[in-house]
Amino acid sequence: MNTGGQLLEKPQNINILLVGVGGQGTILASNILADLGIKLGYDVKKAEVHGISQRGGSVISHVRWGQEVFSPIIAKGEADVMVAFEKMEVVRFIDILKSKGLVLANDHAILPITVSAGARSYPKNEIIRASVCNVTKNVHWVDGMGTAKKLGNSRTANVVLLGALSSLLEMQSEPWLEVMEAHIPPKFIDINRDAFAAGRMATKLTV
Repeated sequence: MNTGGQLLEKPQNINILLVGVGGQGTILASNILADLGIKLGYDVKKAEVHGISQRGGSVISHVRWGQEVFSPIIAKGEADVMVAFEKMEVVRFIDILKSKGLVLANDHAILPITVSAGARSYPKNEIIRASVCNVTKNVHWVDGMGTAKKLGNSRTANVVLLGALSSLLEMQSEPWLEVMEAHIPPKFIDINRDAFAAGRMATKLTV
């Protein structure tokens, strides 16, 4: 692993797509990533779509780091990284990922209202994973919710995923933690530091 403070072979540009459903902390995670990009010296643009997020609808955040970024929106087939806080959202937005791009997914399901009401069925794990593998084999599934619950606060699952992402990008923890702590109330910093560390460790256990 790289022990420096930046990406291994820091790229000129990196497009990160974050997807989830309302209430999972997707927007907070995207704000942290945007501020991290600025800290690392990138020009940063960010955009979100979350019109019905409070009712459990999809939340999509585009975060773009580059030497000079003109548009905040990642075009289809142009995301280098997808971070999914809910596993069906990976399939819903997989067309935005580059072929062979990186997927980091929370192995956690939140049933839509249509599924809860019996109008539709939730896809089986093998169908979800096969759909993702048609685009990329560079996929890492992490039990973000389970890890957060073990730590005593399920709301830190988004930070577990950020820790995992920092590890997959071969980046040092401290810049991430410094930015993260600027967004989190002081009384929750310790539990979020634990969640971040657990996420970094989780990627070492995935295959």
